[in-house]
Amino acid sequence: MRKLVYYIGVSIDGYIAGPGAEFDFYPLSDEMAAWINDRYPETVPTHIRRHIGLDDVPNKVFDTLVMGRGTYEPALSASITSPYSHLRQYVVSGTLRIDDPAVEVETGDPVELVRRLKAEDTGMDIYLCGGGKLAASLLPEIDEIIVKGYPVVAGAGIPMFSGEFRPTLFTPTRRESFDNGAQVTWLTRT
Repeated sequence: MRKLVYYIGVSIDGYIAGPGAEFDFYPLSDEMAAWINDRYPETVPTHIRRHIGLDDVPNKVFDTLVMGRGTYEPALSASITSPYSHLRQYVVSGTLRIDDPAVEVETGDPVELVRRLKAEDTGMDIYLCGGGKLAASLLPEIDEIIVKGYPVVAGAGIPMFSGEFRPTLFTPTRRESFDNGAQVTWLTRT
């Protein structure tokens, strides 16, 4: 069965983006960028992939992406309607209307969407790209969390999970450190 994996960058104080959806405050190093490009190339947006030589690199972990409207909005502001054209893209929103056949807008229950995707006979894992409200609503379906933890305090912004109090235990299974002080930690649902 396919897994839903929340692969996300986060500050020390638990924010995935600033109050205006900023994420450029994370200290990225060449070493970490090379690691991301090698290990998870499909998590790099299409318009960036072509500039860094990833155009022809096949997907390694994910073939499907689920994101909330807030995560999708920065692409729309840049006139990009299909930010991950190398993946099947689902945007969860009750109000968004777009005209791009490469992006499916899911107006219903995101849990049901993820259950349908997980039940498919073939395919790679499903990349939960964000945001915090969607992640909180999908918490019962998240099988693994891959946290890129950056050594920076944001102070305010969009939390990694923004929802009701629902303690859910995950077990750390691996950790890697980088020259910029960041650490990637893999956690599996217990």
